[in-house]
Amino acid sequence: MRHSPSLEFPLFPAPLYTHLLVENPSTQRPRILLLIPHLGGGGAERVIALLGRGLSSQKYELHLGLITQTDAGSEAMRSGVHIHALGAPRVRAAVFKLLRLVREIKPDVILSGMFHLNFLVLLLRPLFPQSTRVLVRQNGTVSAALSFGNLPFYTRLLYRLLYRHADRVICQTPAMADDLAEVLAIETNRLAVLPNPLDVDGIRDTVANSPDLWTGSGPHLLAVGRLSREKGFDLLLRALVIVREQIRHANLIIAGAGPEETALTTLCRELGLEACVRFAGHVDHPSAYFPGASLFVLSSRHEGLPNALLEAAAAGLPIVASPASQGVVDLLHGQPGTWLASDVSADALATSLLTALKSLSPGQRFDHSFIDEFRIDRALHAYEALIDAVLATCP
Repeated sequence: MRHSPSLEFPLFPAPLYTHLLVENPSTQRPRILLLIPHLGGGGAERVIALLGRGLSSQKYELHLGLITQTDAGSEAMRSGVHIHALGAPRVRAAVFKLLRLVREIKPDVILSGMFHLNFLVLLLRPLFPQSTRVLVRQNGTVSAALSFGNLPFYTRLLYRLLYRHADRVICQTPAMADDLAEVLAIETNRLAVLPNPLDVDGIRDTVANSPDLWTGSGPHLLAVGRLSREKGFDLLLRALVIVREQIRHANLIIAGAGPEETALTTLCRELGLEACVRFAGHVDHPSAYFPGASLFVLSSRHEGLPNALLEAAAAGLPIVASPASQGVVDLLHGQPGTWLASDVSADALATSLLTALKSLSPGQRFDHSFIDEFRIDRALHAYEALIDAVLATCP
């Protein structure tokens, strides 16, 4: 993968804090509080949930705060993780509940996983115990999100005022870190590039033991994501019209829910695609649709490095993607079994889809060796090394 030349953000070396636990067994384990709105959401929530399942419970006392969830939920979480369901109606209404939770458990490190929750955590930081370290994970390219125009006007100001008060801002790609440094003027020593943890073997086992949910001769196109404008599903629907002019049995499943659902279903009807497009709604495990899928499509106008793309790659699916971010381009450029559109448009997406579909054999899969750096053991080691490095700065 090509990396941006302007900044270097190496993964942290071997843990710096572990030796304290080994030399003095009576030393209390550092308390780590992971924060997400709820379980069972999109890629950002799945990343934090994977960290909750995978971080060492021998090294850390692990807590998971669910801001808008009223109970622990049905999604499996290993024993030893303390789950706190705050039940706030929305993130911004959780001020007092979150502050109470932090003061009760007195975490050594807080790791927040979504930008609007990051804002709340950093706003409250002056009220936290002085020794509490705060890590925030950025799950999108800031410049693209700000220029897209669907965020409140004050979002840029919040980014600039608050993110510099995090002990580390975690980015998914070097390109995202470059962007943060340039747009928000954040010091590079506050930025860390860590891979998304991905249960590659678990995904492959699930796919190998799951039924084929597709009907018809295909080819079958799969897209996954929130039904919102930045995901570009309107572009994908228009591209499908062009594809079907040459490949008449091509069909599409879009797995996801969101505010654009009505607009997209209306567009689907206007384009005459009702018989070949299925909106599956929110799906807890999109990998259920991997068996039988001819390829995975990323149609986004802008992205960071979406987990849906990584999960599809782990399953070996051929991939057609828009150049939604430099991180996506760096990851996929020149890789076998991947096709990058020339620009973010329906025409460019259709061209790449036709090129891919005409060159693929039915059911063809690819190794996608670039996914190895995201394997959960490697990613967990990187996250633990960062946590240990930050803990080493505590008084």
